[in-house]
Amino acid sequence: MENIILRTILLSVFAYFLALFLVKIMGGKIISQMTFFDFIIAVTMGSIISSLVLDPNGPSAGITLLITFTALTIIMGLSYIKNMKISKLINSEPIIVIDKGQIVNKNMEKIRLTLSDLLMLLRQKNYFNIGDVEYAVMETNGQLSVLAKAEKQPATVADLNLYTSYKGLTRDLIMDGNILEENLNSAGIKEFDFLNQLKSYGVNNVKNVFYAGLDSTGNLYLSKKQNDPEYEGQYGID
Repeated sequence: MENIILRTILLSVFAYFLALFLVKIMGGKIISQMTFFDFIIAVTMGSIISSLVLDPNGPSAGITLLITFTALTIIMGLSYIKNMKISKLINSEPIIVIDKGQIVNKNMEKIRLTLSDLLMLLRQKNYFNIGDVEYAVMETNGQLSVLAKAEKQPATVADLNLYTSYKGLTRDLIMDGNILEENLNSAGIKEFDFLNQLKSYGVNNVKNVFYAGLDSTGNLYLSKKQNDPEYEGQYGID
């Protein structure tokens, strides 16, 4: 009995790290980006991993099946990247459900989308009046992309002829008390100078900083660790 339990634990650990490795090779996606094809792959891999751990005849068949399935997934992935026809066959294609302000009911029937579902998806995009929508496209991952009519779109800086300075990505410099030396070097900042800058913020120990980031304009954002226990109602959420 003990041998069975130990064997199951060891196989579970092995299957866990093998699955992480194979998923990394295949290229993972967050749930909101998953297409129907990705969902089928995830479910199938879960079943294979379960059989790998529970197979009384040994894990070799499960491992072979998992590696073969991964190889096929990579090949199919590369195929539908290179070939549009294969991509449409596997992942379908985006479907226009509102075209020039008019609902395309035939396309809605094709993807089995009810009018109530369409209105709900539009509300989730903050469009409570369907008359404000010029185009709506159902993407292959089930998300609805919406383009408002020109007169309903918010004004941009370009529309107002205003000048704005360049805004790039914030560069992470400290995460959970650890200096990211690679990012610090790429920003052209010496660690000694950076530590002195932190002192001007009242920080004498890097370990007391939860996060620090430098934006494209040279402004430093700093958030210290909260080491004191939270008192009741401190953050307004209990």
